[in-house]
Amino acid sequence: MDCLDTIADYGLRSLGYGERLLPRSDFTLCQQVTLIGSGMIWNVYFGLLALIAGFGLATVVAVGKASSKRWARKPAEWFIFLFRGSPLFIQFFFGYFLFLSLKQVSSAFDAFASAWAGALVVLFLNTAAYTGEIFYGALQSVPRGDQEAAEAYGLTGWRKFRRITWPTMLRLAWPAYTNEAIFLFHATTLVFFTGFPAVQQRGDALYYASYFADKTFNPFVPYPILAGFFILLTLCIIAIMGAVNRRLNRHLPQAATRRPRLLPQIIR
Repeated sequence: MDCLDTIADYGLRSLGYGERLLPRSDFTLCQQVTLIGSGMIWNVYFGLLALIAGFGLATVVAVGKASSKRWARKPAEWFIFLFRGSPLFIQFFFGYFLFLSLKQVSSAFDAFASAWAGALVVLFLNTAAYTGEIFYGALQSVPRGDQEAAEAYGLTGWRKFRRITWPTMLRLAWPAYTNEAIFLFHATTLVFFTGFPAVQQRGDALYYASYFADKTFNPFVPYPILAGFFILLTLCIIAIMGAVNRRLNRHLPQAATRRPRLLPQIIR
């Protein structure tokens, strides 16, 4: 079987398409790269959806924690404390058993006992807590002069938040938020090593890398392949988040680029 046939058979196996059974012996490099790359589809799925959904909840949590009203501040503080104070690995276990219990109560929770929905909810809540704390710190750092200038122009309430406070908060928080996005995608490797089962061996990239490491007793081939995929994914995240950061700061004066001096100065 050449490499093209291997890609055709296993390229989408993690989604249930192609060859049903995993190779048992005589593993080729192409098989390992293809299957680990197929598993990366799940890592991107978990990370992307959790990041998008968590962004909205994090904004609400940050505003709630910065509120002067106790009924809005305390739930936000406890939400952040709960998900930042406990390990993500344990959150997956508790989330899985919670969804199993709810599944027995109502069939509406059947989907949440599977990784594609249940693990996504856990990741969504976890990243919302971390991002909410980042956004809260940025909210506290919004210059008072910006707020006063907005009020001088007649902007108050929601209009002031939407046009002045929220964009400034994003500009201040974006570098730290980029790190949280990278950590979130790396954390997706924990999904199938917790309670959530991999149905018919359809797991993520680390699931397949561990499979090859166990079968060959040689972790020095599949795990570097896995690391290479995540390095490429991280570079993509950095590029996208950097483009957004430049867009957020497009109105600010850019520092002039200084050309390097090719010849050293002569010391007299």
